[in-house]
Amino acid sequence: MIKKIFGTFGTQALNAICNFVTLWFGTHYLGAEAWGIGGIVLLDVSILLIGVEFLAGSGLVYFTPRKSYRTLFKITYIWSAIIVALYALAIYICSFIHTGFEFIPEGYHGIVLLLVFIYSLHNFNLTTLLGKERVGTKNILFIIQFLTQMSSMLFYIFVLNIRNADAFIFSLMTGYIVGYLSGLTQIWPYLKDKGNDSIRETIREMFKFGSIIQMSTLVSMLNRRLSFLIIKSFWGDAKVGVYNAASQVSEAPKMIGQSIAMVQFSKISNLTDNELAAKITVQLLKIAMVLTAICIFIVCIIPTSVYSWLFTADFAAMRVVMIALAPGVVFMAANTVFCHYFSGVNMPKYNLYGALVGLIVTIPSLYLLIPPFGMVGAGIAASLTHLATIIYQWIVFKKINKTSAKELLVTKEDVKALVIGIKNVFLADKQ
Repeated sequence: MIKKIFGTFGTQALNAICNFVTLWFGTHYLGAEAWGIGGIVLLDVSILLIGVEFLAGSGLVYFTPRKSYRTLFKITYIWSAIIVALYALAIYICSFIHTGFEFIPEGYHGIVLLLVFIYSLHNFNLTTLLGKERVGTKNILFIIQFLTQMSSMLFYIFVLNIRNADAFIFSLMTGYIVGYLSGLTQIWPYLKDKGNDSIRETIREMFKFGSIIQMSTLVSMLNRRLSFLIIKSFWGDAKVGVYNAASQVSEAPKMIGQSIAMVQFSKISNLTDNELAAKITVQLLKIAMVLTAICIFIVCIIPTSVYSWLFTADFAAMRVVMIALAPGVVFMAANTVFCHYFSGVNMPKYNLYGALVGLIVTIPSLYLLIPPFGMVGAGIAASLTHLATIIYQWIVFKKINKTSAKELLVTKEDVKALVIGIKNVFLADKQ
């Protein structure tokens, strides 16, 4: 498992480097306003994907070892097409209702829907490979996706001379398409599966499981979208761009928690021993929080002048925003591990309840903190939201597994186990 975590972390680290390169070119050649629009489009795609993932989201990791692959494939493709068609109909109807509020930036409705559809198919490949415990293959496909996104954005900027949000948005589309087509070559053998699971019964089980997971994801996304909306209403798209850039850099350390939780989810979903699942979760929780805290500390002590030099003077305010976001990044690592535990043992309802607790904190925090403190207030509100969420998750986890607070302390045994695991990884590579 340690080897898979290291492989996944390496993938996430490479992704972080590519995101940094993309951010650098975006801030220098597209500007704060365009970067703000691009950030909103990407977030809107993530929110709309939740409709697809009510049936065909991360729950596929849980169902892949348990259901016919061909059945899952059919359900995902048909459901994705239906949801995107419903979105298109809703947008068409809303075009006749002038509310003064645009959920999707003007002119990007069609490409946002296309992004949602293509990514939903690409995500099917990634999640089902994870369910098959083919973590390495899943990582390679992810690498193909984000390397394509980065290189294509540079192509759009320097070859096609596109110097607005389109360069970033078109690069997302290119990355999703190339990643999806590459993934098809890996899942094709599984489609020969002749399983005869009932489609109706499978849909019922998937919806019951996935709806709870995606409701929690929706609430979390709305938390983030609300902060963008309030910043925009008070300060405009340029400030959204700065806040988005600060979020991207400060959240880079979250790749540690994501890498750990991804392998954790794959492992726990294939276990029947809940006691072992809880033990694994506690060990990984400590590792995720400690390593994330170290990384975010390093990010925060970099001087403001460095960020101003890297991303232009328009983004000089990034550092103070990142300091406000820093505690939330550590809490987010814990949240990710807890979420994957509850999903892996078929108790996703606690993720939803935790997200709702966070939303209860988010709404008053944003309205109280953004007007006087601007982007910094939004960062503090985000940290408070993640804190409230993990407090709830810990209370539930402790109650279910009879875990004591002492078990959260990092011990010599934890360090020894990690060191042995790392040594085994390098020894295996040499053999």
